Amino acid sequence: MIFGMVDNALLSLVKVAIPASTVVVLCALGIMLAERVGVLNLGQEGLIGIGAVYAVIAATDWGVGSPWISMLVGMVAAATAGAIFAVVVVVFRANQVLAGLALAIGGIGLSNQLGVNRNGTPIRTLFAEINPGGRFTSNAFLETFFFHDPVVYVAYILLPAAFWFLLFRTRHGMNMKAVGENPASADAAGVNVTWARIGYSVAGASLAGAGGAYMVLSFTPMWAPDIARGRGWIALAVVIFGAWRPFRVVAGALLYGAMISLGMTAQARNWNLPFLGPRDLSFFLSMIPYLVTIVAILIPAGAARFGRRVRSTSAPGGLAVPYSREER
Repeated sequence: MIFGMVDNALLSLVKVAIPASTVVVLCALGIMLAERVGVLNLGQEGLIGIGAVYAVIAATDWGVGSPWISMLVGMVAAATAGAIFAVVVVVFRANQVLAGLALAIGGIGLSNQLGVNRNGTPIRTLFAEINPGGRFTSNAFLETFFFHDPVVYVAYILLPAAFWFLLFRTRHGMNMKAVGENPASADAAGVNVTWARIGYSVAGASLAGAGGAYMVLSFTPMWAPDIARGRGWIALAVVIFGAWRPFRVVAGALLYGAMISLGMTAQARNWNLPFLGPRDLSFFLSMIPYLVTIVAILIPAGAARFGRRVRSTSAPGGLAVPYSREER
């Protein structure tokens, strides 16, 4: 009986963790793309907000009947903001940290302003769960992993597999690695560093926008101010923890989702600890995802002291470093 209760609790935890971390998965994969070519974008909080609010506008004000099109609108809006950021830091060689923080603050302010009259407005055009039917409905384990909307499978399987193949099994991926590690050498080999960095920055921003759109079109189907709630910063930490590799990034994001779902599961099952009251336990569980994030950042830094075995955890050599052909 005890094992059955633990098993049910674990499955409940995983079932909530998968959609809860989908936003972070999408955003982190976008960050990974940009950082692979040497662009550090700290504006993820703003990009998530922009993607979310424009998806809400498309679904409610414009009468868009398809959640895919609403998500596409959010992606285009975030990509536009990402393109402005990319031009500022790549072409004009502005400080990437300051420009990213400006994007984060500006994006949060813009999304909150656009959503000021839409707080709590429910959204009707949502992504529907895939229902395989048959034995999947009577098996708790299969139901945990297969009863999700299509975006979950795109984020967890399709995109990581595509990015892994692109980055590690194609000549294009080797060129992009060279752009991130040593842009001068890549330029000398005929790779257009400027367009590579702009293109990957825009693609990464669009994925952050997709994450924001997913929040309002599936996970929390309504608009709320500051909707990102730290997920953009979490995604930045997940990329470090995942060593800039697609499937490791997904695993790190799932760990974050598990910490989020831990609090939800504890409240749903009325878990209690002898030394914490219900109110204190709620605060403690809400802290866990961020504590785990701090640990996730510290692990690669500490592991790097053990030598060559963990060199794959180091950041691209040209990350956040502006490049100009004239200074080559």
